[in-house]
Amino acid sequence: MKAIGFFQAASDVSDLDDSGEANDAIVTLHVHAGIAAADVICCARLGRQSTGENHVEAVVLLESVSGPAARHLHTLLGMKTQAGYGHRPASAADVKRSSRAAQHLLEAAREAAPS
Repeated sequence: MKAIGFFQAASDVSDLDDSGEANDAIVTLHVHAGIAAADVICCARLGRQSTGENHVEAVVLLESVSGPAARHLHTLLGMKTQAGYGHRPASAADVKRSSRAAQHLLEAAREAAPS
């Protein structure tokens, strides 16, 4: 599952970075892990995924099958622009928050589409 690859990459970068300088990259990888996991959940439960540029549509679609998963995706998407383009670097708390949200989505994806 592509989501696992993004999450593992975030973990690997985190293990290599003691300074916190890579926090934006780690959060961005968590966001991508969460988006990929949300796609798995929607495909498994609905037979389709959100393909639009509007992330709100993805949250609404996911909410039709899992309110908790939709909330975690919403959390991650709210961090996406700041981590990717903002001037304020992501904090250790942001990394922790994004990791937890991505983990919840990965678990939901595993449950929705067991290998």
